[in-house]
Amino acid sequence: MSLTLGHFLSLGAILFALSVIGIFLNRKNLIVLLMAIELMLLAVNTNFVAFSHYLGDMHGQIFVFFILTVAAAESAIGLAILVLLFRNKSSINVDELNTLKG
Repeated sequence: MSLTLGHFLSLGAILFALSVIGIFLNRKNLIVLLMAIELMLLAVNTNFVAFSHYLGDMHGQIFVFFILTVAAAESAIGLAILVLLFRNKSSINVDELNTLKG
């Protein structure tokens, strides 16, 4: 039995659904929200690599490198903001982080 495109797309859909469920069910903890967003990007990257391999084209895999770069920068900046907010508020509860309201 070999892995087909459907297997990879199913895996990507499951990962994407888990991340959406994680975002909607847990709106309290900022770290879990960041992990759910990263899982969503991973699901999209899985689909890009699967289609790239299936079509025999490298453009999807090159696009994955750009997505990974943006995701790494987003994680670094998000965690830096999280550390600063935790130092000021002593909490990472999303409901208590209202300092950016105008």
